[in-house]
Amino acid sequence: MSLCFIEPQDAIRVIADSVGREARRQILGEVVAAWVDEIPEADLLSHYCRAVADLDEHDLSLLAAWHASLEVGHPVPNKEFLVNVFPSLGDNRREALRIAAGFRGEDAFDAGLGEEEALDQVLPWLTEERCRRLAAECLELYCWDRLGSEN
Repeated sequence: MSLCFIEPQDAIRVIADSVGREARRQILGEVVAAWVDEIPEADLLSHYCRAVADLDEHDLSLLAAWHASLEVGHPVPNKEFLVNVFPSLGDNRREALRIAAGFRGEDAFDAGLGEEEALDQVLPWLTEERCRRLAAECLELYCWDRLGSEN
C-alpha cells in the first residue's frame, strides 16, 4: 500500500515550483508529451492546427525538416503544407504534435509566460494514472536538479 498525502497533479506543480529553470523546462516538456498521448485520435488534427498556427518561421523550418526525415515528399516550411500533410503521417502524427506543441511551449517559456499557466491548461486533461507516472518522473527530475545539475 502506498502512502500519499498529495494528489499527483499537485505534486507535479509543487515539484515544478521547487526546481531550477532547466528542470522546470524538462517537466513542462514531459507534461506536454503526456498531454499529447492522452488526446483522442479524432482531436489530433485540431490540436495540431492550433499548435502550428502559433509557430514562427524558424520553428516551421525545424518542423518541416523533421517531416523530411519521414520522406513524406518535399516538405515546405509553411503552415498550410504542414497541416495538409498531417493526416498522411499515420503513426507519426502524435510525434509531430509533440514537436509542434513543444516549440509552442518553448516560445511561451522564453516569453516569460508562467509554467503555472501551462500546467493549468494541460494537467486537467491527464488521467489519474498518467499523472501518477508523470509525478514519479518529476520526482526523478527534482532529485537530478537538487543533487548537483548545472542550472
